[in-house]
Amino acid sequence: MLPDGDGLNAVRELKRKFPQTGIIIISAKNSLDDRIEGLNLGSDDYLTKPFHLSELNARVQAVIRRRSFQGNQQIRFGKIVIEPQEHFVSVEGQEIILTRKEYDLLIYLIANKNRVLTKESIAEHLWGDDADLMDNFDFIYTHIKNLRKKLMDKDCPDYLRSIYGVGYKFSEQ
Repeated sequence: MLPDGDGLNAVRELKRKFPQTGIIIISAKNSLDDRIEGLNLGSDDYLTKPFHLSELNARVQAVIRRRSFQGNQQIRFGKIVIEPQEHFVSVEGQEIILTRKEYDLLIYLIANKNRVLTKESIAEHLWGDDADLMDNFDFIYTHIKNLRKKLMDKDCPDYLRSIYGVGYKFSEQ
């Protein structure tokens, strides 16, 4: 029901060009046949309108977990253990209390380990469309600094690398 085509054709094309892409179909069509067809084409989920944003958020988080962390209920990176269901983070059994933004930042860094992430991409992930309204992204440094300090206070190695003039890289090396 898209103005310039069929959404299911878009799913086919996306899966053909980018097979690892996570897809959630949001549609007004709620018949069983429509949902089955969407899922059979390779989408990860099918959500019918109307829906609550909290439900969409939970489904997006589930797709990210499946795509980035092979569906594991526990995410491990070096000495860091994250239990997403409980929003629990620990380093070798010692709990770390993180703010919501620090937690989201840590998940984003681990999901993109060994990649250089710009301040802009981090801001866009943490603040969504509101990131476009920001004059600069210097505040990202503060979130990085606070996260790094909390991890290192628990004797966690410093996995964060500053890439001068570009952004940050999260790596065990």
